[in-house]
Amino acid sequence: MKIDKLIEMSKVQLEDELSSYQDSLLNLKFQKSLQQLEDSSQLSKTRRNIAQIKTVLRNCDPKSKNNQDNIK
Repeated sequence: MKIDKLIEMSKVQLEDELSSYQDSLLNLKFQKSLQQLEDSSQLSKTRRNIAQIKTVLRNCDPKSKNNQDNIK
């Protein structure tokens, strides 16, 4: 998913997407363990999407912004 699209989404939409990707990752892990996974690159793509969503959510949170300023 493109970062530009993620930035335009609301916090609720981002949390829904995050939940969806986490469920998808769990299913992919089950498929891998049962040797039914056809495209193993889906695991890394899903992890990357989860990381991007978490990053956007963290940047939207005003509390984390203050914490980052204090660290610097």
